[in-house]
Amino acid sequence: MADDALLVLHALRLRSLATPEVVAARFDVPVERVTQVLDVAGEAGWVVHREGRLSGWSLTAEGRVHAAGLLAEELSASGAGAAVTAAYGRFLVLNPELLAICTDWQVVVRDGEQVVNDHSDERHDEKVLARLDDLHAAALPVVDELAGLLDRLGGYGARLSEAHRRVRAGGTDWLTRPMIDSYHTVWFELHEDLLATLGWERSQERQ
Repeated sequence: MADDALLVLHALRLRSLATPEVVAARFDVPVERVTQVLDVAGEAGWVVHREGRLSGWSLTAEGRVHAAGLLAEELSASGAGAAVTAAYGRFLVLNPELLAICTDWQVVVRDGEQVVNDHSDERHDEKVLARLDDLHAAALPVVDELAGLLDRLGGYGARLSEAHRRVRAGGTDWLTRPMIDSYHTVWFELHEDLLATLGWERSQERQ
């Protein structure tokens, strides 16, 4: 139950609000097991089920603290703290370029002002996508290293590669669109995952 609890609570940390099916898919835990963990976590006050237009489970403040403790225990037991920190540092070097790529894809400068990119300038767009190619090539070794340090961090490489493939196949929504596994969506989740793994808040992140 302890290992499954870590995965279930961490999935909620990453997704903010999720159904048992979404949680199950995130770390390949059977839905029945996820439901059991949520029942126990709910009784402990770590999670709450929310109703409304968007319904699902989310962490309580106490649950976020408990989940952080489980992640800290996992990292300590792995002995990989220094290596994860070093890999995170390499990820952080790449992060500004990913943000710049997304911005340059969404807006362009015309007559000295930023306007929404209507993608009529194919030369501009191809330059942006070429930068994405370079970023992706630089990111994969970092992501692969992280997967080798903690099994839980596996899968990001495949997800980023699939988003990159879709973008290059013409599905350019897969660069920045939210609510799908776009390149930016997966990148943002990896960033949040690394911060959670190391026990840091985004507001305290070193630059």
